[in-house]
Amino acid sequence: MRNDDTAKVILVTGASSGIGALSVRALALAGHTVYAGIRRTATRNAAAVADLTRYGTDHQVDVQAVELDVTSQDSADAAIDRILAERGRLDVVVHNAGHMVLGAAEAFTTEQLADLYDVNVLGTQRVNRAALPTLRGQGSGLLVWIGSSSTRGGCPPFLAPYFAAKAAMDALAVSYAAEVLPFGIDTAIVVPGAFTTGTNHFANAGTPADRARAEAYDRRHQPVTDDLGKRLAALIPPDADVSEVAEAVVRLVAMPHGTRPLRTHLDPSRDGSEVVSAVADRVRADFFRRIGLDSLLTAGSSL
Repeated sequence: MRNDDTAKVILVTGASSGIGALSVRALALAGHTVYAGIRRTATRNAAAVADLTRYGTDHQVDVQAVELDVTSQDSADAAIDRILAERGRLDVVVHNAGHMVLGAAEAFTTEQLADLYDVNVLGTQRVNRAALPTLRGQGSGLLVWIGSSSTRGGCPPFLAPYFAAKAAMDALAVSYAAEVLPFGIDTAIVVPGAFTTGTNHFANAGTPADRARAEAYDRRHQPVTDDLGKRLAALIPPDADVSEVAEAVVRLVAMPHGTRPLRTHLDPSRDGSEVVSAVADRVRADFFRRIGLDSLLTAGSSL
């Protein structure tokens, strides 16, 4: 592990598998001290914790699991407290925890949508409330938000609750970007496309609780609903590798303050999100200038 000033103390949420697990390992290999936020470390995800421990030993990197359930403020507070007690600081938070669902929007109960928002949106707020007092006090830090091209891209049907939650998270991240900048804290939104291999995102997706309504839509839309995953996979080049998302996180962490782009797109399907975001972010930057908020734009975020 590096001991120079470029080594950071980093927390990655939702790090038991997928992009979170990949990011933890890539950041650790880059020389950072990385805490993998994982819930149920002693039970459901004990195997993931053991694998992470072996990885740290085998590669001689500073990486370890920390119990973190983003649906609990107490858990978020405890995770941050442990990191601060052990390291004395926290430099980067990677908001990766999230959950996907597949099915007709009407067939999901309001309780299911609330649960999805709890993980994908409110979870980031809980972790921010736990971590930001320290970052603000330090006068430095970085928030990395793992978003989705679905917030502005092609947006296929039957993923509406997930897309809505990711869009809400994106809006929250954009507002945070301006509000935390005067404290020396950067914001970077990583925007992956629909990587259909290399993660368990689709395999572990939730389904509607109202089966009667779901079946009514299934009868009308088959075979679209049966092979949506295959349709998306057909757009992905065979050499697409989801580990590119983790490598993008590593690059963003390494960049100097104020130079990081607001968004980094990694979309092998080219669903159009990058085009729409470029326009939206430029309009935002222009509006900030019109109302005299230029100081809340970094070189990266104003592009």
